Amino acid sequence: MRSNMAPSAATRASAVLAGLVLDRAFSASLARFHPVAGYGKAMVAIEQRMWAPSRIAGVAYTAVGLSPAVVASLLGRLARGHHKGFSAGSWLSLALASWVASGASSLWGEAEAMARLLKEADLEAARARLGNLAGRDAGSLDSSGISRAVIESVAENTVDAAVASVFWALCAGVPGVVAHRCINTLDAMVGHRNQRYGRFGWASARLDDLAAWIPARLLVVLVMALRPNRAGEIWRLWHGPARLHPSPNAGVSEASFAAALGVRLGGANTYGGILDDRPKMGNGRTPSPGDIQGAVSLSAAALGVLALGAALVGLTTTMAGH
Repeated sequence: MRSNMAPSAATRASAVLAGLVLDRAFSASLARFHPVAGYGKAMVAIEQRMWAPSRIAGVAYTAVGLSPAVVASLLGRLARGHHKGFSAGSWLSLALASWVASGASSLWGEAEAMARLLKEADLEAARARLGNLAGRDAGSLDSSGISRAVIESVAENTVDAAVASVFWALCAGVPGVVAHRCINTLDAMVGHRNQRYGRFGWASARLDDLAAWIPARLLVVLVMALRPNRAGEIWRLWHGPARLHPSPNAGVSEASFAAALGVRLGGANTYGGILDDRPKMGNGRTPSPGDIQGAVSLSAAALGVLALGAALVGLTTTMAGH
């Protein structure tokens, strides 16, 4: 007997994979027209009207920011029509939503551009460009400090821009992946521990922590599978220094990359002139520009394994339904 759920599992996986291919093929050339950029500009304008130094105002702002997910859910119902499973319209919707939500190619491209600047010893240009990846003060950072910042950003954003997007697309379809992209964008905009956003951005930051909790740990498992000889060290850092990190998700992702690459991450960062001393991850070497490419390769490999796993699960579920 054929399962009613079997076709949707395989079809959903194929749509998500199509979205990842589109991200790899076209995101760089269409960056200026990316819907997430337009969403960000709209939320900046809304923030100017809604901002207040209170959590209640921040909750309302976050609720408004999630409206695209509600719209996506309604449009998905229309695209599905009377079909119980996936229609052609719903497949295309998920593929496009996965493409829009994925920021993997942009992340890797930006990290590789930073690596080129550092290898050319153009520290001034590298410091100026670091803001595209990390929010810390870059004026006094040397080549190693910039390399560490880039690697930490790749580790953290592999969760947000890659693994979480795939996870929510597979688990919750178009509404799920759109909601995650909205939440993560809001966190990047207002989820800061400073005077302006400490209370207003609280809801967005906590919701982002929740949305990325499982994907962050899924990334650790993927890295352990890719670097089995480092699995013990990854486990030690995951259940040691990572727990002291101010972010429940960035800590575990940074720990896995530190152990896998054999570098030492974490330590003192400065944000807006305020020192933030974070736990040190690993006992490896000081990061260098050459380690950035290693981080990008590890990020891409983790996403590739996740995508392949999703395809295999979808195919197996479909075959089992016959």
